[in-house]
Amino acid sequence: MAMLTVRNLPDEVHRALRVQAALHGHSTEAEVREILAAAVKPPSRVLLGDALAALGRKVGLTNEDVAVLQQGKDKTPAQPLRFE
Repeated sequence: MAMLTVRNLPDEVHRALRVQAALHGHSTEAEVREILAAAVKPPSRVLLGDALAALGRKVGLTNEDVAVLQQGKDKTPAQPLRFE
């Protein structure tokens, strides 16, 4: 796992983080990890699998449609590269 060092963090910000961590029952490090994760991975982000499933429902894709698509799929294994 990666490590991150934050330099020049104001004392009042560090104190506020410690207090917030204590209120949540976390260490200061755990609280910072939670804050950073929430900042870069908000719950409102679109997940690709969810978006594709919603699109399939919107256009009325059924399990039978998927089965037909899979029947036409080439199932021949790919040939490995040869360096000659």
